[in-house]
Amino acid sequence: MSKIVLASQSPRRKQLLSQLGLPFQVVPSLVNEEADIVAPVALVEELAERKAREVSTRFPNDLVIGADTIVAFGSEILGKPESFNHAVELLNKLSGNWHEVYTGVALRIQQNEEHQVQSRVFHQVTRVKFSELSPAEIDHYVRSGSPMDKAGAYGIQDDWGAVFVERIEGDYYNVVGFPLHRFYQELKTFAPHYLELKKMELDV
Repeated sequence: MSKIVLASQSPRRKQLLSQLGLPFQVVPSLVNEEADIVAPVALVEELAERKAREVSTRFPNDLVIGADTIVAFGSEILGKPESFNHAVELLNKLSGNWHEVYTGVALRIQQNEEHQVQSRVFHQVTRVKFSELSPAEIDHYVRSGSPMDKAGAYGIQDDWGAVFVERIEGDYYNVVGFPLHRFYQELKTFAPHYLELKKMELDV
């Protein structure tokens, strides 16, 4: 029986996908995530598809899920901070302002025997408004180390990252890193038989 493979090492995506109760395996992608793309939608969809494609070559006939999340502040894409000072700089930009969080998701089933590929790529966007942050609040959060592995230097699910967010417009889970509702809706039409894995696991 084919299985579900999550092509991501993000603990947040693993946790979110687990909420659906579907059995899956985590296999991080080995692709280079650098890309000369400035449009947020094109960037997250390209990187998500790239991750799914690479892992699917190692897991033929399985459903591989690739995902990528970025933060966009105006026309600027804010990636993961490269240093303590960079994290402070990013949070100062977001302070008191709106920004957008984009997540691209790629679903891919590569059938080696028939050289056939089923694929679907989509994205979700959520607008986020930060309250005004004091230098002390930013310093405390960055010193915790939590922002260093997150796009835009914050996690909405963090103790401090959560209190920075004044409001959101859109899917909360998209900001965490995986749009659960949209993924479920897409899976129902793309590969609905995988939803039976939950029932099969319960019956064992």
